[in-house]
Amino acid sequence: MTAAGYTIERGTTASRLGARAGAVLVAALVALPFWGSSGDMRLMVEFLSMLTLAQMWNLLAGYGGLVSVGQQAYVGLGGYALIVLADFLDVNPFVSVFLAGFVTAAFALPTAAVVFRFQGGYFAVGTWVVAEVYYLLVANSSALGGGLGRSLQAIRGIARAERERLTYWVALVVGVGAVALVYVLLRSRRGLALTAIRDSARASESLGINVFRSKLFVYVVAAFGCGVAGALIYLNLLRILPTAAFSVNWTASMIFVVVIGGIGTLEGPLVGTTVYFVLREFLADYGAWYLIVLGAVAILVMLWAPQGLWGLVTARYGVRFFPVQRRVRFTNEATRSDARRSGGGDRAPLGSQA
Repeated sequence: MTAAGYTIERGTTASRLGARAGAVLVAALVALPFWGSSGDMRLMVEFLSMLTLAQMWNLLAGYGGLVSVGQQAYVGLGGYALIVLADFLDVNPFVSVFLAGFVTAAFALPTAAVVFRFQGGYFAVGTWVVAEVYYLLVANSSALGGGLGRSLQAIRGIARAERERLTYWVALVVGVGAVALVYVLLRSRRGLALTAIRDSARASESLGINVFRSKLFVYVVAAFGCGVAGALIYLNLLRILPTAAFSVNWTASMIFVVVIGGIGTLEGPLVGTTVYFVLREFLADYGAWYLIVLGAVAILVMLWAPQGLWGLVTARYGVRFFPVQRRVRFTNEATRSDARRSGGGDRAPLGSQA
């Protein structure tokens, strides 16, 4: 975008190179069922599910300023929505994964009416309490299997090889779609409003931004994404238990991934999810030591790199593969001089990049 004396930039050299590399990577991943093993596909489904959850929590807390410890509510609701849609309503189970997101978004609206009455730490506790309420309702529902859970029956007629391929491709669409959704959202006017609200809700409101509506929007979007991820997880597992589906461990994992990778950046969840799975694969055989190492890594990163691992890379090299910040480059000396006198430089940022 150009104007008299300056140019507004939205992309970077790294983002353009990253887009090409990303396209090649996605093409290779699309072909994974033809050159990879069944175990590779299952691992990638888990990776893409966690990436989706992490992106949603990062959107909620890193950009919306809503620190929730109750996102497991939407993981569980998404999983059970899959069961209801596929087994009770005879909807295709692979299509049901995406429809489950709309079901959880519908639940998020009345939930927001309750938890948005709280602020700060009370909001976080409120989201956890609501998640426990949903757990109790599902665990006491005989139609949904009660505390014993139930298996996904609609998938039985599909051959295992075909089921694994379709599940993987659905997971790839979900994972790539989650990253694209957050990226497009943050580059929009609503994304600018979110970052402004995160930095100062009162100042944003004075500028005419509807803070409540913006936070409600991001809360519902995050619920939608967590619901889709939850449905995908249990499409892969084929059986759901309420204790596992509504476990706070889901949110704990989201927080770990985002904190390790870098909160408030789109690259952070990608880095954090990779670190999480590398540690899991190498340490899973060591029992409780696995959890101890995860905790130690989280503490060290928070102490030495509060902005996460990707924050270190950005601070040192200035690399951004998903730039949502707008930058102004002045194209003539007169405009540059005016900007310097007013406190700007040759390249002044517009918007915010956490």
